[in-house]
Amino acid sequence: MLSAGLSVQTAAAGPKEDVGAAAEKWATVFAENNPDTIMALYANDGVLWGTLSPTVRSEPAALKAYFVGAFQAPPKATVSFGEQLIRVYGDTAINTGYYTFSYTKDGETKSIPARYSFTYVKDGNDWKIVDHHSSAMPAPPR
Repeated sequence: MLSAGLSVQTAAAGPKEDVGAAAEKWATVFAENNPDTIMALYANDGVLWGTLSPTVRSEPAALKAYFVGAFQAPPKATVSFGEQLIRVYGDTAINTGYYTFSYTKDGETKSIPARYSFTYVKDGNDWKIVDHHSSAMPAPPR
């Protein structure tokens, strides 16, 4: 019998893959331009220092107000993730990397490269964002 010693292993996502999937979900929801929908991805005590914000947003109403404005300037923006460095520490995870926001203005596609860090906490089966920092990518040195 040739089956002795053979086993079938199924591929299962681990915590890093789950955190990566949470980031992709954020990108998908971001493209919907709906402040209520994106707020569901943040913990109740979530903090945001967004690319377009001069201040930290630490109250749910302030986070929502940020996204209301962000979804208007520029409208219908999308985001795509570049390299992600994901680290998981039990029920806490950090995802650091860069992403690019894209939008169309006057028929021309424009992009805004930015760097980010998301800190997540496990909430049941979901990873909720408790800290999100985003800043425009600096110009290369001359």
